[in-house]
Amino acid sequence: MTVYVVKRGDTLWSIARQFGVSVNTIVEANGIEDLPHLVIGQALVIPGEARTYIIRPVDSLWSVARKFGVTAERLAEYNRISNPALIYPGLEIRIPSESKSFGNIEINAYVEYEAGEAAVGYVEEAASYLTYISPFSYQVNEDGTLNNINDEAIIQTARNFNVAPLMIITNFRNGNFDTQLAHTILSNETIQQNLINNVISTMTNKGYFGLNIDFERIAPTDRQLYNNFLRRITTQLHNNNFVVSTALAPKTTDVTTGAWHGAHDYRTHGEIVDFVILMTYEWGWSGGPPMAVAPINEVRKVLNYAVSVIPRNKIMVGAPLYGYDWSLPYTPGGEWARRISPDEAVRLAANVGAEIQFDETAQSPHFNYRDENGVEHVVWFEDARSMKAKNEMVANMRLKGISYWVLGEPFVQNWTLLDNMFNIVKVI
Repeated sequence: MTVYVVKRGDTLWSIARQFGVSVNTIVEANGIEDLPHLVIGQALVIPGEARTYIIRPVDSLWSVARKFGVTAERLAEYNRISNPALIYPGLEIRIPSESKSFGNIEINAYVEYEAGEAAVGYVEEAASYLTYISPFSYQVNEDGTLNNINDEAIIQTARNFNVAPLMIITNFRNGNFDTQLAHTILSNETIQQNLINNVISTMTNKGYFGLNIDFERIAPTDRQLYNNFLRRITTQLHNNNFVVSTALAPKTTDVTTGAWHGAHDYRTHGEIVDFVILMTYEWGWSGGPPMAVAPINEVRKVLNYAVSVIPRNKIMVGAPLYGYDWSLPYTPGGEWARRISPDEAVRLAANVGAEIQFDETAQSPHFNYRDENGVEHVVWFEDARSMKAKNEMVANMRLKGISYWVLGEPFVQNWTLLDNMFNIVKVI
């Protein structure tokens, strides 16, 4: 597999000829069936073709696998060899191009249940690349009850494809994460127990595999109360054979102040729960100044701190399946940026005649254009280069996996890349 950046004068035919693959292979791997033309600066995933190898007298399946950087199990599966000991000189076998050379990984993705039937389709489309699916979200109430959501079809679809559903609970109320709501729950053990009972009942009745606790904007003074709640709920969920995870705001030190960061105690979460999801995105956000949504230099700073206090095999890195389109000039408090999928961003660049640039520090693509009213825009998004860099970082740091926000934003080449680099772990 290669990530190729389109240059002036390139065509799909010339690129396909250069790499010895078909045009259709490139089109399908990148989801560009409806792209009017290639864009200068556009990244393309070029899948490699399988090659053949003739077994020699000194070969074993294990030695051939080692030679080409694949596993013996993968070679046997790919060539339908039931007994690896019975290969013989002169036997022609095929070496898969998708070597999965970066090893095993666990993948979570959030999906917004309010999308209804479309959400079920999003899960079905991505299911082969997922370990977990997380319908967002159950909102908690001040008495420990939960606002029910229509998630049954998502759960059933996930389980049909051996994807483990994670229940999400949040302190979300009236359009934002509610500090007072969190305090009410965390400061009252009776309410907490009612919440825990309702969570266990819902998870059992609906067939959830585990829980993700996404409490945000907790008052920093409630940090220890939150830790105590996590100990209580994790113990009871473990007793009922459920896994427990938390979502954590990104930070680079153990800062104990700030509405978003202060109450999130990385070290303690790492000790209590089964894994954490670091929300390493939204540096560039819809209400803020234009910049990369998940610049890898900033993400790496968060991970360097996280691995110093949390076991690496408990860390999932958040990654965005989207970008933003800002109107310029940016004015604080002015018009908010429009969320845009990576596939849509490339189509937009093609339609407006933009050239895609790439920020080497942030490892993120971007481009500028003027709309039909003469207003200048800048778009920051993700592409194969930015996601490959994130994937390699996760592998090199030996982390548990990646968690995507959010399904429903088309990004075909991300899944092609992920499938090529990793073996996706299934836990059910």
